[in-house]
Amino acid sequence: MAGYRTVLFDLDGTLLDTAAMIITSLRHALALHLDYDPGDALLLAGIGTTLHDQLREHAIRARSRSVDEALVRGLAETYIEHNHGIHDALVGAFPGVVEVLDHLRGAGVRLGIVTSKGKAIAERGLDLCGLRAHFEVVITAEDVERHKPHPEPVHTALRALGVSAAHALFVGDSPHDVNAGNAAGVATGAALWGPFPRDVLRPSGPTHWLDRVGDVLKLL
Repeated sequence: MAGYRTVLFDLDGTLLDTAAMIITSLRHALALHLDYDPGDALLLAGIGTTLHDQLREHAIRARSRSVDEALVRGLAETYIEHNHGIHDALVGAFPGVVEVLDHLRGAGVRLGIVTSKGKAIAERGLDLCGLRAHFEVVITAEDVERHKPHPEPVHTALRALGVSAAHALFVGDSPHDVNAGNAAGVATGAALWGPFPRDVLRPSGPTHWLDRVGDVLKLL
């Protein structure tokens, strides 16, 4: 793969089409606790970071001051209850994902997931869409102390696979993914089939622009 022997993928917005579900759940929690709706653009902007970080930032905007962690925990509990209730009916893999993963595995490419989601719900989505068996490692929010856009999650995945950054590619849909991959020293692929447009991703400077999932195979 142009020298790539390992491909890491983000989950939400890259393999799984979940942006609308996430935004709906964020909006529900913020409305219930804070009577606040920041609008779709701001709700989208945080996707790719951890749930608690997203909710903390929204609460600070709503209150125009710092907020205590009890409020953030309450927001997260409400989000999780709502999100888990609608998850299985709304989550799905993007078209072509299964075929691309099959091809990569058949070519002997090492595969991993790097996500800011919690372990249980990440694996639930992977299992629901029949993707779990494709991946040797799944790095979630519980596996690291510092989260995307910090490079620690990418470094953790590389260590778990026992591979170097030199021949690895990280594919993700958000600036947080691209920034994390760049900081970790891997090549990065901006997934333009996700919810983030090119102009939002461009400042992060991805190595490759990928218009559709199958474009990953063009790097073979």
